[in-house]
Amino acid sequence: MEDRAKIIKIICEALSSGDTTGASAIARRQYPFIAPPDATRKFTEAQALRVFVRDGFVDRYSGNRLLFPPVLRLLSLMLPDAFPFHRNWKMNETHPAYWELFPTLDHIVPVARGGPDHEDNLVSTSMLRNSAKANWTLEELGWSIHPSGDMNQWDGMLAWCMEFIKKDDEIIKDKYIGRWYRAALSSNGWPMSR
Repeated sequence: MEDRAKIIKIICEALSSGDTTGASAIARRQYPFIAPPDATRKFTEAQALRVFVRDGFVDRYSGNRLLFPPVLRLLSLMLPDAFPFHRNWKMNETHPAYWELFPTLDHIVPVARGGPDHEDNLVSTSMLRNSAKANWTLEELGWSIHPSGDMNQWDGMLAWCMEFIKKDDEIIKDKYIGRWYRAALSSNGWPMSR
């Protein structure tokens, strides 16, 4: 990769000599701004669960274990003082487990950088890693992809959560937990009983 700081230095030197047109030409030619496509992606719980199960509830960027999403919400519902959660994820009102263990999907090659918006380009990762990665490539960050987990070894507490929810009719009334529960019930990606 070309030394980008050197390019900025050359642009600044052109500006210092009064050559705004030349500075602009250098910037456009050697360090151009390419606006990423404006696309908002929203995955259904079923789509996300399919990838989480495929990846064995493992953060593919760190190799750390992740949890089935309603596990933490269930803890926050049952133990609000011990596991606080803020709907806008305010750091001072949300338990750190949400950042460290809550799974989300990430495009390995960011769509903003030309990556396909397809399941083959998606991996499970934590909210923390997803925030850190943003629109950077793995190469730029020095990261690599860790192997998928084995659902027989770690299922993200999915089976426990499903069994716990079945025992309490009130829990299923929580809209968030209910959506994930129904997505898991309709999924063919994991056995309901172990």
